[in-house]
Amino acid sequence: MWTEASTGRGTFAISATVGAMPDQDAHPTEGRTKRAIEAEARRERIIEAAMRHFAEHGYRGGRVEDIAQEVGVAKGTVFLDFGSKEGLFLEAYQAAVSRLPAWLDAPGEVVEEGFWATLDYWLERTEQFIDDDWVPNRVAMIGRYDTGLGLRRPIDRFMRSEDPFGTLEFVEYGVRRGELRDDVDVEMIASMLDWLAERFQDALASEELDPGLIHRRPERRGMRIKEFLEVLRTGIAAERPEEPSD
Repeated sequence: MWTEASTGRGTFAISATVGAMPDQDAHPTEGRTKRAIEAEARRERIIEAAMRHFAEHGYRGGRVEDIAQEVGVAKGTVFLDFGSKEGLFLEAYQAAVSRLPAWLDAPGEVVEEGFWATLDYWLERTEQFIDDDWVPNRVAMIGRYDTGLGLRRPIDRFMRSEDPFGTLEFVEYGVRRGELRDDVDVEMIASMLDWLAERFQDALASEELDPGLIHRRPERRGMRIKEFLEVLRTGIAAERPEEPSD
């Protein structure tokens, strides 16, 4: 005979007859492994659905019940797996940015040209790059602009600790080539690049965020990119040695 017992993580069945153990418990390690695999697969399906919903509706407009319905699980299961809507978005955000390319993932011939050529490559292709992989790019943008401080803190911690775009490595590459200043801490330069380049790309890609800098006169887009690079050079580029006078 079976009865039900309740715990803080749900309800499960137990045997009321001593020695009448169910077959699946004959090999508890195998059973736990199977459950763990099933739970992980379910979490991945939820994260995939969450990325699409948040990309389409924003953080505030994305509804946990809609995500659960698409996956075919109860709303409570989503909360069991992720704790809260904030926890679900955080994992969707982490999955999204982890799929985006790092700075040094540009084509090899571009990277060989150096730091500034690589940066220019990504800026020039911002809109195309976002169109080609819209969902993770949109979720990344929503994480930057459509969430409150409760999410901004863990997002910022994740970006600093994981550095998914390889910004620090990119800056160190520029310093080794003699293209960037070596008298400023590389982490400071990496932070500046994250702040400035990321937000400039956001303005290039979204009229929602552009105050008129780019989209009001789109024919000046190329000039704006050159101006942005020039302003950035004045702050972090290595000084060129003076030419010897005649």
